Amino acid sequence: MAERSQKDVWRITPWLVIILLLGNFLLMAFDARQVASGQRIIRVWAQTGADFVQSPVTTVTAAVKNYFASISNLRSAQDENTQLKEKIQELEVELKGREDLEAENERLRDLLGLKENTNYKVLNARIIGRDPSIWFDSSIVNRGSLDGVKLNMPVVTNGGLVGRITAVGPLTAQVDLLTRDKSGVGGIVGQIGESNALGVVSGTSRKNVVEMRYVSGSIDVQPGQIVYTSGQDGIYPAGLKIGEIVEVRTGSATVPHQIFIRPSSRIDSMQEVGILLYEPPARPDFERELPNATSK
Repeated sequence: MAERSQKDVWRITPWLVIILLLGNFLLMAFDARQVASGQRIIRVWAQTGADFVQSPVTTVTAAVKNYFASISNLRSAQDENTQLKEKIQELEVELKGREDLEAENERLRDLLGLKENTNYKVLNARIIGRDPSIWFDSSIVNRGSLDGVKLNMPVVTNGGLVGRITAVGPLTAQVDLLTRDKSGVGGIVGQIGESNALGVVSGTSRKNVVEMRYVSGSIDVQPGQIVYTSGQDGIYPAGLKIGEIVEVRTGSATVPHQIFIRPSSRIDSMQEVGILLYEPPARPDFERELPNATSK
């Protein structure tokens, strides 16, 4: 029995010695210090091992962080870009509004010049509607009977004659333009009192051209001459500028000229006009009773 116990002791002893040696080694390693810094060596080793693991983790974490940061910056840049685009659009709209206002002021100054240069009272009006059909050639203005507008009152711009009022409501009125094919305006080539070239101006199928008819072929008429209203139609006062002659198809002593005129009032682009508060003088009773004496 004693021998068996002695054998068990010998079996345990080597392992005990190894454990004691390992524990002693660990204690020595734990207590060992660097000569220069005095730090424990085990701490240095542990820190080195931790750095070996921490370094790649830190690198990956920084990369992920930078990636999401770049996405955030990109979104911020996109938002800023969108805001800048909106600001540019607002500035463009503001600039366009100022340009339109300046253009409108210029047109109104032109109409004011017309008002100062004419003997008739002029009512400023704005074009608020246009007839797109080439068969009617009419526009709607924002003035009506409440402003004193009446049928057949002439409509002008600073450039010249536009047309006449053909329908009146309380707040708006319709203007038949000079270019309408059924229009008729008494005209004269050159200044009244200095010319015998009298005729009737009416619209044609050509959008920006009107025709003057019934001018005797024996009268000299040339392109570049100016045509004015003669006042003999019983609607328009004399002396309103109609336009410039651009083509003459010469007639003869028995055949009248065909005269084509470009209106000077820029009908296609006008936005403001002036309504002449003009009513032709009443004709004598005997003249109204003559056949074919009524102007339509």
